[in-house]
Amino acid sequence: MLLVYAHIITPRLQYICHFIFNELMGLAHELTTDEAIFSNYEGVKINYSLQSMETGYQLKAVNLLFENSITTQQTDFFFYNSNMAFFKTSNGQFTFDIFAASFYLLSRYEEYLPYKKDKYGRYAHENSLAYKEEFLHVPLINIWVNDFIISLQQHYPALKPKLPSFKFQPTYDIDMAFSYKHKGLLRNIGGFLRQPSAKRLKVLLGRQQDPFDSFDWLQQLHETNNLAPIYFFLVAEKNGMYDKNILPSKPAMQELIKKLAVKYAIGIHPSWQSTNKKELLLKEKRVLEQICGQPIILSRQHYIRFNLPDGYQRLIEAGITADYSMGYGSTNGFRASVASSFYWYNLQTEQTTSLRIHPFCFMDTNSLYQQHCTPAQALIEILHYHQECKNINGTFIGIWHNHTLGTVKLSAGWREVYEQFISSL
Repeated sequence: MLLVYAHIITPRLQYICHFIFNELMGLAHELTTDEAIFSNYEGVKINYSLQSMETGYQLKAVNLLFENSITTQQTDFFFYNSNMAFFKTSNGQFTFDIFAASFYLLSRYEEYLPYKKDKYGRYAHENSLAYKEEFLHVPLINIWVNDFIISLQQHYPALKPKLPSFKFQPTYDIDMAFSYKHKGLLRNIGGFLRQPSAKRLKVLLGRQQDPFDSFDWLQQLHETNNLAPIYFFLVAEKNGMYDKNILPSKPAMQELIKKLAVKYAIGIHPSWQSTNKKELLLKEKRVLEQICGQPIILSRQHYIRFNLPDGYQRLIEAGITADYSMGYGSTNGFRASVASSFYWYNLQTEQTTSLRIHPFCFMDTNSLYQQHCTPAQALIEILHYHQECKNINGTFIGIWHNHTLGTVKLSAGWREVYEQFISSL
């Protein structure tokens, strides 16, 4: 049992201690405000305060975890073990307040402060400290914790953390299940008039496979490599500018969902239209549940479009227990600076919630459309993020789309890149 002393125990402190000690280090811990209990304790103990004590590991604190307001914080960055850090302290055995700095990044504190939204109404990655200070490409919290473990073991050589194992979790967003098939006569006529295509005619006549239909190929890949993916389906009841999937009322769409639900986990991909409409989110969730014949508790936002805290609060109210939206829809990287799942902490209510956040760090469409990577460059990027997660015993969650893994000209070479990446695991 690891004992942590603080002059006051707050929800923020309880939250980050549970994450660092229980989840990342596999160690049980307790918090105390009793100096006598702390002084007499003979096990591993950490003094997290501004005062010095004769015994125990000294971790000097800044004020953040003892506050209950959301205000602009002073974040002066410096290098620590070749990585960025902030909330520097003095006279302690660790160079900075790792508890407060980790909480700031993990809670997405900066997303509760005033900021300019991007063209889709999202928190723009350019606003983030990780982007500005150039550490978006690394899971900084995990790296810090590994450094913290080494520092603790220098003081307590018998300390034996139980680190998690590395995991790879493939996920797919099904925004557009098919390019031509099952869209109806009017949509296909309109599409043909805008862009005449012999391929469209061949697909509709059954002479050629739909270019977005990569589902059988993916299933074979999963079975060969013993993978357990998650499929997130967009099931908007009507199409719109950003919601272009085959309608869930179509038998072909229902058959596809049912087929995949037999073997793999299925989640909701809430439509653009449902972003600010709780009742629409509930309706889409019920539709998907009726098709699958099972409860839907997993979610990822379409276009990664959500804002804190309202976006996550709506998911909780809809019965979602795990969300996979923590990343950017504009560039790849670690939005929360972590490669491990965590419970969402609502800064507005100062509560740890029941919603488990599973952050992703790579999305194919970011690489293809936003960063304009070639397939070869994309493979290098995928391997980078995979290795970063593996180095710290984290979880590498990537997002792919059936259409980028299909046979359309724009994404030529991407199927081969994905296959090459999977074969390297």
